[in-house]
Amino acid sequence: MIQTTNLTFEYFDENKENSNKVLNEINLNIEKGSFTAILGRNGSGKSTLAKHFNAILLPTGGKVYIKNINTADSKKLFEIRRSAGMVFQNPDNQIVAAMVEDEVAFAPENLGVAPSEIRRRVDKCLAAVNMTEFAKSAPSKLSGGQKQRVAIAAVLAMNPEILILDEPTAMLDPMGRSEILNTIKTLNRDNGITVVLITHYMDEAVNADRTIVIDKGEIVIDGSPKEVFKNVELLKSLGLDVPQVTELIYELRKNGINLPDDILTVEDCYNAIIGGIGK
Repeated sequence: MIQTTNLTFEYFDENKENSNKVLNEINLNIEKGSFTAILGRNGSGKSTLAKHFNAILLPTGGKVYIKNINTADSKKLFEIRRSAGMVFQNPDNQIVAAMVEDEVAFAPENLGVAPSEIRRRVDKCLAAVNMTEFAKSAPSKLSGGQKQRVAIAAVLAMNPEILILDEPTAMLDPMGRSEILNTIKTLNRDNGITVVLITHYMDEAVNADRTIVIDKGEIVIDGSPKEVFKNVELLKSLGLDVPQVTELIYELRKNGINLPDDILTVEDCYNAIIGGIGK
């Protein structure tokens, strides 16, 4: 669904004499129906990478393909953005309508979709994010988590095959974060939507099929969450945390308690300790 080949991106000053390289020869493939989390500290390049996935930014070197379409092909821009929808961290920057159902209908209306089909999409997308009862509500009256779910529904109304979320829970409280993460998992699991989640919350990345860690514009670690988070010392050296359970296991192992180093959940931690592993 997404492929990058030697993807490089540089910001240039006004005179184009000096540049700041943000991405350095990124090579990756993201498969259809997968759930990929991309981690990195502030300034690592993770959000810049995400913006290449629906051609908000174009490479200054290398190539990016969305469903085998080169993002540099300006004639295909509309098709790319229909395939790869993007949700940003602040829903207020995306919501334009005065009523929730009008917000979800906005993009299909501008695409010339038939009214009956728009109605079907609005109902389906609001149901998908559990916001049907708020269809007639004003977005300004909603909580942060509810607004973000509306923003996701509005993107889903374009029938994208890929959902790119750039730190969608950064401005939310724990309850709002949980709502959004559950919505994302459901869309991936039940609707088969390919998800790319940019986040700095380690506990969110645990839910992904694949976790990619970026630092200084380069991929440092790429693997399953279990494979990635066992590298506690490396992650800390990159200015990142690890899930709380992983941190606990790491400290116990340092103190001579023989437990597996790939535990990510409270349940697995409990079973490992109660099961007598390490005796």
